[in-house]
Amino acid sequence: MASVRYIATDVDASLEFYRDSLGFKVEMHNPGKFAALIRDDLTLYLSAPGAGSGGTAGGIPEPGGWNRFMFVTDDIDGAIKRLSESGASFKGDISEAGAGRARLLEDPSGNLIELFEFKKK
Repeated sequence: MASVRYIATDVDASLEFYRDSLGFKVEMHNPGKFAALIRDDLTLYLSAPGAGSGGTAGGIPEPGGWNRFMFVTDDIDGAIKRLSESGASFKGDISEAGAGRARLLEDPSGNLIELFEFKKK
């Protein structure tokens, strides 16, 4: 199982986004400070800046940047439409190159999730 930690300026809003928009299950939740969410073989830890060991490692971390995890979908257009209708934000347009198509989705704190669709054969 893979684990990823994101710093979230609003842990509770981020929890709702990952649970309601991307189908994560809530494993643990300390309101305003921390959440652990699971989807398939991925555990996503959300930490508020300055909260706990994850929110203070290396100083006071901030959300954002270009690091991201990837969701593979068979229908990127449908996923984008559904997420857009629920108010989700994106960074840039769909890129088409190499093995498929991708678009970057932003969580409520500005952390990125890559939606990816392999080329259809």
